[in-house]
Amino acid sequence: MPTVTPFLWFDGRVAEAVDFYSSVFDDVEVLATTPAPDGDLTMARLRLAGQPVILFNGGPHFTPTPAFSMFVEVGGQEEVDYFWNALTDGGEPSQCGWLVDRFGLSWQVIPEALGRLIGDDDPERAARVTQAMLGMSKIIVADLEAAYAG
Repeated sequence: MPTVTPFLWFDGRVAEAVDFYSSVFDDVEVLATTPAPDGDLTMARLRLAGQPVILFNGGPHFTPTPAFSMFVEVGGQEEVDYFWNALTDGGEPSQCGWLVDRFGLSWQVIPEALGRLIGDDDPERAARVTQAMLGMSKIIVADLEAAYAG
């Protein structure tokens, strides 16, 4: 049976990325590594929060784009804050729960409440939540809930 695995292209720093993601997520399993002649890694195969991922040191030919992002769905504000703060360390915040980490990889840190509130059957409530989210960088659950309540 075929599998689908994100294959992430890096310009060096694969070993650093493995260490960084292992420090952010509790459940990182390094499945295999291939050393590079310069002391870094050519490739690392990980299981990151249950998702297989390959990190590849392919050089400067390609750079990450926000057209591909890693989506981290979390339970509540405490988890939003933790992952947001950890992943933006050395990176940059963006809009609507998106950020770019220190390696140029885009992430979305999204609380479960966002999908639930935006998906509400009442289009006015859903629209208020959407408008609130569009004005945010890091998602603030209390502000989403306030917009939902009207």
